[in-house]
Amino acid sequence: MLTFNEKLAIIEAFPELERKDVSLKRVNFQLPNSASDKKNVVYHLHPNGNGFVYAGNLDSYQTDDKGMVNIRDFSAEELRKLIKESIESLLPVERSLTEEAIIGNQVEERWVDEEKNHLIVINENDTWNIYFGLNLEESFDTYGEAEEFLQEEGFRRV
Repeated sequence: MLTFNEKLAIIEAFPELERKDVSLKRVNFQLPNSASDKKNVVYHLHPNGNGFVYAGNLDSYQTDDKGMVNIRDFSAEELRKLIKESIESLLPVERSLTEEAIIGNQVEERWVDEEKNHLIVINENDTWNIYFGLNLEESFDTYGEAEEFLQEEGFRRV
């Protein structure tokens, strides 16, 4: 298990996070430009090594009802990966002109794979469409079918 100071050093290496000291010598780290109401990326990091990282937008982690993951037993590599993914999931997404042409005023969901390929999922006329750039890749009748397809293809929601 990493010590408090080791975890602190890893977390402080992310310049987009701001440190906020809280009660009982615990520390929070916030993402000031978060696109959602969620600002805490790291919550209640305690000198005993316990703490939480927000993963409510990530499918690959077991979270509590607040979307938090306990990081007590995380390795340095696991902690870096989780924090990076958490930050990515909370940052505002800037749309390209191509994406604007497809999305317009609709709500989109973004998915990415290990090679950083991005897909966009949009519900259009009761059909769930998956786009790669301007290209329509797949269409599904239900969100569940689209989600299953994306996961089978190695994509995760961001």
